[in-house]
Amino acid sequence: MGLSHKHIWKMYWTLIFPFAGFMLGHKIDKMETNRMTMFRDKSALYGRELKPGESPSWPY
Repeated sequence: MGLSHKHIWKMYWTLIFPFAGFMLGHKIDKMETNRMTMFRDKSALYGRELKPGESPSWPY
């Protein structure tokens, strides 16, 4: 007595959509963090010259 794909989809759709949404949001957040790295340590309020060998202030 095997389960069909329709039956599995009906059982787990409430788990698939939130997980897929989380993964998509995580990917978009990582892409935005990578895009914003070109501006790190350059703001008028918090910007400063880094010492040689000093790591950037973010991301950690």
